[in-house]
Amino acid sequence: MAVTFSDLHTESGLKALNDFLSGKSYISGDQLTKDDIKVYAAVLEKPSGELYPNTSQWYESVSSKLAASFPGKAVGVRIGGQAAPAEAAPVKEAKESAGDDDDDLDLFGDETEEETKAAEQREVAKTSSKKKESGKSSVLLDVKPWDDETDMKKLEEAVRSVEMPGLLWGASKLVAVGYGIKKLQIMMTIIDDLVSVDDLIEERLTVEPINEYVQSCDIVAFNKI
Repeated sequence: MAVTFSDLHTESGLKALNDFLSGKSYISGDQLTKDDIKVYAAVLEKPSGELYPNTSQWYESVSSKLAASFPGKAVGVRIGGQAAPAEAAPVKEAKESAGDDDDDLDLFGDETEEETKAAEQREVAKTSSKKKESGKSSVLLDVKPWDDETDMKKLEEAVRSVEMPGLLWGASKLVAVGYGIKKLQIMMTIIDDLVSVDDLIEERLTVEPINEYVQSCDIVAFNKI
């Protein structure tokens, strides 16, 4: 369960943190976590080793690990405008309440700005990767007429009349099916992101006016280029 620390800019708040850290190396276990970073950011300066030995030792440990991640030389800064001290509450279990104090520090609160930016960068990378993977496909269709009286020349003209971005019709031939009926086999090249073969068949090739000649279409082969 999440733990809440209040008023870490006050003596009572630091004492509560010091008591909590008794026998502990870090806030949430034996390794540095983002919980430590959040609490560290709320402590204005290194606590007194005499008054708060546990907090002071923890603060020094977090500082040394952070220093290794930021090798540049810091000149040191102070942040003004700190709210006036108020009576600190002891370490307590965090409870959802409409009246939560603004000074409370929720260890499992919202993501930090750095974490949000990292998530956004991952999404951009995924989108970019998908775009790069987008390619072309070669598709062979069987286009079947209604019967042996269907004008196959007009059927092919009707099929080739379908135009859309990312679609290129290729070679074709008539193949005997039986009982005097022939079907049209036709190649096409598509850009995968722009053309859905299923939609092409259902919404363009087997509806009016083309269905006057075309009874059905089937995908014979589908190969990535």
